Amino acid sequence: MEREETTDREKDFSRPPGSQAGPRDLGPLGAVPDVSGTLFRVWAPRVRTLDLIVEGPGTPSRHRLEREENGYFRTFLEGALPGTTYRYLIDGEILRPDPASRLQREGVHGPSTVWGPPEAPPHPFPGHSLADLLFYELHVGTFSPSSSFEGILPSLDHLARTGVTAIELMPVAQFPGVRNWGYDGVFPYAVQWSYGGPDGLFRLVREAHRRGLSVFLDVVFNHLGPEGNYLSSFGPYFSETTRTPWGEALNFDGPESDHVRHFFLENLRTLAVLFDLDGFRLDAIHAIRDQSPHPFLADVSHLAKNIASRRGRILHLVAESNANDRRTVLPVSRGGLGFDAQWSDDFHHALHVHFTGERDGYYQDFSETEDLVLALSKGFVYQGQPSPSFRCRRGSPSEDLPARSFVFFAQNHDQTGNRRNGDRLSTLLPPEALPLVAALVLLSPGLPLLFMGEEYGETRPFLYFTDHGDADLVQAVREGRKKEFSAFGWSGEVPDPQSPETFDRSRLTLTDPGASLSPFQQSLLGWTSRLAEIRRTSPALLPPDPIGTPQNRVFSPGDGLLFLMRGEVNKPRILLLANASREPRTLPAPFFPTDWKVGVLSLLLDSGPFFGGKASTFSPADQTELLLEPYRILLLTETSP
Repeated sequence: MEREETTDREKDFSRPPGSQAGPRDLGPLGAVPDVSGTLFRVWAPRVRTLDLIVEGPGTPSRHRLEREENGYFRTFLEGALPGTTYRYLIDGEILRPDPASRLQREGVHGPSTVWGPPEAPPHPFPGHSLADLLFYELHVGTFSPSSSFEGILPSLDHLARTGVTAIELMPVAQFPGVRNWGYDGVFPYAVQWSYGGPDGLFRLVREAHRRGLSVFLDVVFNHLGPEGNYLSSFGPYFSETTRTPWGEALNFDGPESDHVRHFFLENLRTLAVLFDLDGFRLDAIHAIRDQSPHPFLADVSHLAKNIASRRGRILHLVAESNANDRRTVLPVSRGGLGFDAQWSDDFHHALHVHFTGERDGYYQDFSETEDLVLALSKGFVYQGQPSPSFRCRRGSPSEDLPARSFVFFAQNHDQTGNRRNGDRLSTLLPPEALPLVAALVLLSPGLPLLFMGEEYGETRPFLYFTDHGDADLVQAVREGRKKEFSAFGWSGEVPDPQSPETFDRSRLTLTDPGASLSPFQQSLLGWTSRLAEIRRTSPALLPPDPIGTPQNRVFSPGDGLLFLMRGEVNKPRILLLANASREPRTLPAPFFPTDWKVGVLSLLLDSGPFFGGKASTFSPADQTELLLEPYRILLLTETSP
């Protein structure tokens, strides 16, 4: 039986009020249930005929879909309620799951299942302003002892107490097997069944909101995974001219690309609206091939603003990009993409080089201290100068951008997991260096991000793992990992991505019922929480606008010493004085550059006694000289200008 859909949708959702830009509203996709049945709708321009094959519950049945304009097919089936399993029969010959499936209970090769959200109203949650975000990136499978959304719930109070304001989930789109980082997802609308599926994500978001935590989801729009990827059976979803390092690029600028865009915009809309998400992190946007005059990512920005306008709460957009392109965070009206923030890989690389001394691969582009100062004071290190590892000019000017445009981190899934042995900084650095790393991230001018376990110095690795069913693909992944590490001069055996042991080694100590934190880890957790509290409560630590303002001053006189000053002149400021080296340093007075015009100071936080050492001899009345042990940190507050 055919009928109009009854879902409550805002027309032309991707177009902001009063704007003429953006694609047409092309309607819902996938299986959309209501009280009497389900609308089935799919874009399949390569298909001559399309039949809905209902496999259960009850007697199997076959239903012909009606062809619409532009290659869309649809039917409304009375009595097909949530829980109905189905596939599409293409041209009477090939059975395929729904490309916009909401649920894949039997994995990427099995039938699709109709799903609808619980009727419980969302928990009233005001969200967070961009400046208040403190991200915590986690992988559901290794963060949770049960590798599920349900298993995360007991840790939500811990995250809130630590000072986290936003959980950032690594991708949860349905992927092959049960072990995967998530970047091999092949059903963008479906939530990984082994994690608890859409019901599990629905509950996690509501429980996080009850604790004042925002929830961001990492989504991948540059490619899809290789196993279970059936989109090409339906239409030209992939580019005929370009590829990414991980597979075929999506078709955002070729023939029929308006409909490919609609597929992924509708994907974002349904995720945001059905699960009440607070934001998205878009993976590797530098690998999204789009030469059109109306970029797909600008359409994403329009969509986010419309969703925010409709529900009265911001939907944040954060990009990952290695291009250092200022246009990512410029408004669409100024030729930008309109994103709220982007990851600053430069900060990570400069910090990593400073503390580890590694200079392989892309680390060859960075100096040990100078570039860390540049990253803290300007956001990007590379702003148009030649990059040795890229072998070309890289980046654009950034010091006039708001500091909230940058996400700063010392670790994340990529920078940890893409090391041969998944080494965390806690195993690369002496323990006394970890509090300083935490201080540089949490007191940075941008938005801080912690990688799961970083708050207490997790020592277990985060390795790369998969659970593919295709033997040839498994071998290709193994060989690809070995080849990737050659750029960093690493040789020897690589942990087998396909082995369950590789996955189990990556589980956190914190969520292991049989493990406990060491005394140092307990102290580091307390230190991290204290820094987060200071950041939250001190007006001087609000992200400055622009990042290059005198409200954000960074200086190094050499020898690994770092001085940071945050806050407005003539108002109480926060100053960080740190010995970021392995050797003790004696500082002659005055400690800070004379043009900083520092007033009367008092000691706010000292890393020495926090970790069982002696208190500092710092005295605001007698600033003659000061001995700083290796990695010692003094956090000072200006009691009067």
